[in-house]
Amino acid sequence: MNPTRRDFLKITTVGGAAAAVFGFDLKPAFAQLRTLKIARASETRSTCPYCAVGCGTIIYTIGDRAKNVTAQVVHVEGDPDHPTNRGTLCPKGSSLQQEIMNDRRLLKPLVRRPGGTEWQEISWDDAINEIAAKVKKTRDEVVHLENQARV
Repeated sequence: MNPTRRDFLKITTVGGAAAAVFGFDLKPAFAQLRTLKIARASETRSTCPYCAVGCGTIIYTIGDRAKNVTAQVVHVEGDPDHPTNRGTLCPKGSSLQQEIMNDRRLLKPLVRRPGGTEWQEISWDDAINEIAAKVKKTRDEVVHLENQARV
């Protein structure tokens, strides 16, 4: 006998229907798989950074929490107890693990000075101070222009 592709599809369809009719449930198998995946992991609740909705997430990491050891993210999922998303995540939120583990992810602020061609690393304090100074300068200029327009 030479089974064809059509025969294979018929057999798998009938087998799937029979499994559903006779009560074969995959939920326990999926629950066991999830348990094995995060068995030794630490659970951290966080918020998705992508939009203003603020969906709750649970981030599972493996690491011994030693001082100079970075924990490795093994799983990210929606927080079922969070009132905003109740465990669901959009596609961007579902990709948080890839964002966290990306080796090209910037971890320090970079600045390119006017006329420069190279990016330079600066400290977080310097970056915040530079941004604050530029925001204040812009605000003062706008307020000054508005005051001139009123006169």
